[in-house]
Amino acid sequence: MTQAKIYPQHIDLEPVMRVQGTVRLPGSKSISNRTLLLAALSEGTTTIHDLLASDDTSVMLDALRKLGIQWEQVDERTHVVHGAAGRLPVGQADLFMGNAGTAIRPLTAALAVIGGDYTLHGVERMHERPIGDLVDALNAVGANIEYTGNPGYPPLHIRAGKVQPDRIAVRGNVSSQFLTALLMAAPLMAVDKPVTIEVVGELISKPYIEITLNLMRRFGVTVGQDGWASFTVQPGQTYQSPGSIHVEGDASSASYFLAAGAIAGGPVRVEGVGKDSIQGDVRFADALEQMGATITKGDNWIEAKSNGVLKAIDADFNHIPDAAMTIAVAALYADGTSTLRNIASWRVKETDRLAAMATELRKVGATVEEGPDYIRVTPPDTLSHATIDTYDDHRMAMCFSLASLDGAARRGNAMRINDPKCVAKTFPDYFETFSGIAQDTLS
Repeated sequence: MTQAKIYPQHIDLEPVMRVQGTVRLPGSKSISNRTLLLAALSEGTTTIHDLLASDDTSVMLDALRKLGIQWEQVDERTHVVHGAAGRLPVGQADLFMGNAGTAIRPLTAALAVIGGDYTLHGVERMHERPIGDLVDALNAVGANIEYTGNPGYPPLHIRAGKVQPDRIAVRGNVSSQFLTALLMAAPLMAVDKPVTIEVVGELISKPYIEITLNLMRRFGVTVGQDGWASFTVQPGQTYQSPGSIHVEGDASSASYFLAAGAIAGGPVRVEGVGKDSIQGDVRFADALEQMGATITKGDNWIEAKSNGVLKAIDADFNHIPDAAMTIAVAALYADGTSTLRNIASWRVKETDRLAAMATELRKVGATVEEGPDYIRVTPPDTLSHATIDTYDDHRMAMCFSLASLDGAARRGNAMRINDPKCVAKTFPDYFETFSGIAQDTLS
């Protein structure tokens, strides 16, 4: 479990002239919470190495314990989960899900299929994050899920239904987590006949679906694909513990340190992800390379260093929306206007990230055009000192630490980051780790 950590109301970052060093990444949030649920649904006991210690994984661990799943934390980096073979020992529970989309969405699908009497709720922002496409898809095939607040959003009340579908249709253009949730629950539905999940419209964030499919295979379930249009699970497959599983370092968290190396000298090496990572966000390094940084990759590490002034970028970031936020701040150090396209999903994350990013980039002097699904960033001649609001969004806090860096094109400035405790969602020690690569500061 995450140990309680005390954060100040704000953190003041002094300008950093140069960065260099090696960072061992915390575990991937996406892999951690998927692995916890799959281990809980499996036959057998699973030892999970390098599970992320954060608010979001604590939410999932607490929920599993309330559902009767037994688990122990052996040491700081190792958890053991005793699977319940597709059942849940506790049939009635009230589950607080915080603001963890990677927890509430797959759990909603699993609970609806297994049956029981469960309530799921979270923080205020969670009750503003859509879940209607998932709930509608499940209810259409026999689930019994009721909205107890605003229709289309948590909180939810799940009662036993009779989910025995041949086909399930779900929209793919709001959140890939809806499809992930249905995929993870599909073996529980495909008892006597195949279950096919059809994606309606464009599927966003495809690399996150690749993570889901990869982990399902690790737990003994294979999924047939018709491209990205439909997915079929054959009957008779049950989750089986792989015995032991290792959680990769978080590729989204890697983005801040790789960007720092690309902006302010480097080299900065991140350990825990590499060229064969199952996480799509490692492609963030390719975007930095497009911007002119020097990128080197090994089996379990990626390294970035500056190669002069970054080049402006105009690209579709639908495949890596979380890591793309880091590109928006790296664009402050580019030689012209950068455009990040096809990022409408930013609006339904921990905050409306398009609006938040535009507001905070303007504070440091950038000229910003905010569209419905794009953002265009023109850097200022000089970065301004700013007090950055973080909107209870971990990625806002981590992204804007980069504005304190000196790049080849322009110098960073002192940044005050309000409410730094939001980083506990995925990277509780972020600011200490960030200061660890700072070689020269102006104070």
